[in-house]
Amino acid sequence: MSTRLDVNKAELALLKAALPGAEVKGLDNDAAFPDRVPPNGLVILRQGNPGEAEVTLSPLTYHWEHRSPVEVAAYSSATATNSEALDAMLVAIGAAVAADRTLGGLVDWLDVEPASPEDLAATGAKPAKGEIIMLVASYATTNPLN
Repeated sequence: MSTRLDVNKAELALLKAALPGAEVKGLDNDAAFPDRVPPNGLVILRQGNPGEAEVTLSPLTYHWEHRSPVEVAAYSSATATNSEALDAMLVAIGAAVAADRTLGGLVDWLDVEPASPEDLAATGAKPAKGEIIMLVASYATTNPLN
């Protein structure tokens, strides 16, 4: 398996561990955002793009900054507004990233970029609040297809 896919799978596992009550899925870039958001929130990890590698020649090494979009959505509840529910999810993701910056040694560094708001409207459903964050994994390979 490629490092690229291993990184995505490790990111998905990190998100699932950070938000055990939420529906966390991903790695299907063609999947449309669903019409409904589950009561405990929804997280979708997209495969993203490793971008253009920086290359060193001795030894031949490809240095990647793989950017993977993460769609995070939440509804209000009896105890929290949309914003509060979403903020709690984002804080949990941030804490999980801070606790494992190397994804168990798989990457050199994992970071998260600030969230950007996303309007989520589904026909006949109460409005959800959403944000898109970007996980940025820095790692190196010896092969551009690995």
